[in-house]
This record gives sequence, C-alpha cells and structure tokens, in this order.
Amino acid sequence: MISVITPVYNGERFIESCIKVVIDQNCPDIEHIVVDGGSTDQTVEIIKQYAEKYPHIRWISEKDKGQSDAMNKGIAMARGEILAILNVDDYYEPNVLNRVAEIFKTLPEPSLLVGNCNLWNDDGEIFEVNKPARLKFTDLLLGWKINPFPANPSAYFYHTSLHQIIGNYPVDDHDAMDLHFILKAVQVATVKYVDELWGNFRVIKGTKTYHSNTNGQTIQRIEKILKIYRRDLPLFQQLQLGIKRDFLYIKDWILVRIKYFANKPQELPLTLKNKLKKFAIMLNF
Repeated sequence: MISVITPVYNGERFIESCIKVVIDQNCPDIEHIVVDGGSTDQTVEIIKQYAEKYPHIRWISEKDKGQSDAMNKGIAMARGEILAILNVDDYYEPNVLNRVAEIFKTLPEPSLLVGNCNLWNDDGEIFEVNKPARLKFTDLLLGWKINPFPANPSAYFYHTSLHQIIGNYPVDDHDAMDLHFILKAVQVATVKYVDELWGNFRVIKGTKTYHSNTNGQTIQRIEKILKIYRRDLPLFQQLQLGIKRDFLYIKDWILVRIKYFANKPQELPLTLKNKLKKFAIMLNF
C-alpha cells in the first residue's frame, strides 16, 4: 500500500484539487492521510465531504507545531509500506502512483525512488524541470547550482521503514526538512532515479518557498546545511569535494562566457574571434 500524507493549514484554495489528484490516480491500494493543523477556513469542511464518500481518505484536525510535526503525525498513522508526501498545493502527473507501486516491487527495503518534477510560477508557466539524476551523497554536497537535489516530494517516494533508520522530520525545522531527509536517506537507502515526469511543484506567491526565494534566503539556507554535512566527512573527502566544487564552478564560469561571446562575437577583440569559433564548434553552441 502507498500512504500519501498531506499536511495542511488553512488550505481551502488547494485542498479539494489535492484530494482529487489522489483520487484520479485510480490506484487501488492507497490511503490518503490528511493532517490538518486546526484550520480556521473551509479546509476541514472540504476534507469531511470527501472523506464521507471515499474510504481511502483518513484525516485528523488538531493544532500542531508546524509542517514537520504534521508530517510526523501522518507517518505514525500510515499503514502502507510505501510513503509519499504531497503538499496541498502540489500534484502528481496521471498514473504516477500505479507506476511507482510497480517499480517498488523490484526494489529492496529500504529504498528511495526519485523522478522528475515541474516547477511552476504564478503565471502558470514551467520555469524549471528538476531532474536530479545524480543522487550520491557526495554529489548532493556539491550544492544546488552544480548538482540539484530533488526539489519537491511530489516526485519522490520511499519505504516507510526508512524513518526507523534515520528518524522522523525535525519538528523545529519549518523550511529545510526535505533537504535533511534527502541527505540522510541517500546514505542508508537503495536509491533509484527514473527519468520520468512525476511531480508538480507550485512556487507561487504566498508559499514559504516563494517568499524564501524572493528574499534570497533559499540558497543561503541550503549552503548552510550542506556545510554542516560536509564537515562530517573525513578530512580527505572534504578536500576532494572542495577541489571538485572549485573545478566545476570554474568550468561553468568558462562555458557561460564562451557561450555568451559565441552569440556576441562583436564584443571580442578581432584576434580572439577565430579561436572562439573553433571552441563554439567543438562545444556545439
């Protein structure tokens, strides 16, 4: 069984569509656990209406200590051996849960299964497709700009038993609990990446992620967390990782500028234009 956990607080704008997304998956062996934090809008009424019609929906509504606490409550309620976190404003592509259930039949326990995710803005446009193909612990420690990690839990799934090894989501962390989970999970689980589109992540006004991105806090927070995990590596691995990061940053810097001047050769001195053309041909720009 797949247990889909949705934490929500005053989410009347999206809760109905979130519930419908899970229903429309037409997956016969699921439960949808909705953990409400004591909403004061119409969220609970909407949940009740659907729970009365669909027995796979289980829910509670009570005050909590934030999103991580709500997710942990859902984990404690979960009956499935496979776990999914679906935030109220995110959604799956069609037939993802059946696809995931089939793949898990071939995976050892505990496993982490990761797909691709669309990132949407307020204009209903996809501004990025997250394809986290490189999921080794040391690859993730290179940083988001070099090697992006999974951007949203709508595109990854894992064995519920994984929490018995790495613990639950940190209750006092309201912003980076997903990153902590991924960094811990890849160290102990069998990790499988599938190059298929599974999730959709709305980075829109009013959400924590949007606010954090706008203020420039997201990258700072990520780098601060990665530094903590890097310091736990043996000294030799820290040195290797640092050299690799520096090399990749320099490589990206050079490639960006080659591409720029390939498109604007008039900004280069005449003596460099021929060399640039050769580089451009080699790099397929």
